Amino acid sequence: MNKLKIEILLFLFIGLCVTSFGQTKTNSFEVTKSGQGSKSIIFIPGFSCSGEVWNETKSKYEKDFTCFTLTMAGFADVKPQPNATFKNWETSIANYIKENKIDKPIIIGHSMGGGLALALASDYPELIEKIIIVDALPCLPALMNPTFKTVEKQDCSAMLNQISSATNEQFYQMQKMSIQRLVADTSKRELVVSWSMKSDRKTFAEMYCDFSNTDLREKIQNIKCPTLVLLEEYFKNVKPAIEEQYKNLKTANLQYSNKGLHFIMYDDKEWYFSQLNNFITTK
Repeated sequence: MNKLKIEILLFLFIGLCVTSFGQTKTNSFEVTKSGQGSKSIIFIPGFSCSGEVWNETKSKYEKDFTCFTLTMAGFADVKPQPNATFKNWETSIANYIKENKIDKPIIIGHSMGGGLALALASDYPELIEKIIIVDALPCLPALMNPTFKTVEKQDCSAMLNQISSATNEQFYQMQKMSIQRLVADTSKRELVVSWSMKSDRKTFAEMYCDFSNTDLREKIQNIKCPTLVLLEEYFKNVKPAIEEQYKNLKTANLQYSNKGLHFIMYDDKEWYFSQLNNFITTK
C-alpha cells in the first residue's frame, strides 16, 4: 500500500477528526441526546471531529431510536480534560452507558470512533447489541509494519512539541493539504478542517500519539455482537492485509465502498445508508 496514503489516513484517523450539552467531570465527551425510540444508537466521531459529522445519519434514525451523539473532550471546540488517552475515553463511554442504563445500544464509530467501538465491544461485550465501524482498522500502523507492537509508556513529548509549536496558519495548511485525500465531497472539506482548527492542540497531539500506539488485533476476538465494517474504496487494493487485521473478529461483515474517500458518510451516501439500513433492521 502506498506509504503516503497510509500516513495520511493515519493522520486523519488520529488527527482530523454539535458541540452540545451534558459534559461532566466523569465524562470525556459532550453528548447530544435526540429521538425517542425504545432502542438506542451511540455515535462516536473520529479524531478532532464534531458530532456534527453524524447529522445526516442521525436524522435517518431519530424517529425509531434514541440517539446519543458524542464529541470528545478537546475536539471541535469542546473543553479539553486532563488524562486524554484512548483507554480513558473507552472507559468513560462504557461508564456512561452503565450509569444512564442505556440498554444494549448500537454503536456507530468513524475512524478513531470506530476504534473505540471495537474496544468497547471487546471489553464490554455484554453492554452492546451491534457495532458499525466506518473506515477504521484494529491497528492502522500495522498496514505499514505488520509486525508492529505497542510501546509501553510511549514518550509523546516530541509529537506534542511539534504540533503545539505550529502556527495557526501552518496547522491550517497542514489540515487543508491532508483533507484533499480524505474527503472527496469538496463541499465538506472546510467543515472538517474547521473542527480540527477548533481542537485543543495538546489533546490533538496526545491522542495522535496514543492511538498510533494502539493495537486491537488480538482483543477483538472477544467481540460477540454482530459487526458491520464499512471501508473506503481504496482498501480494496489491500484486501488480504485488511482481512488479516480482522481475522480474529468472527462476527465481522466487511464491505467496501464503491467510491470516495475516508468520510464514507459524505462520499458514498447511497451505498452507506443502504448498508446501515440492512444491518440495523436485521434481527
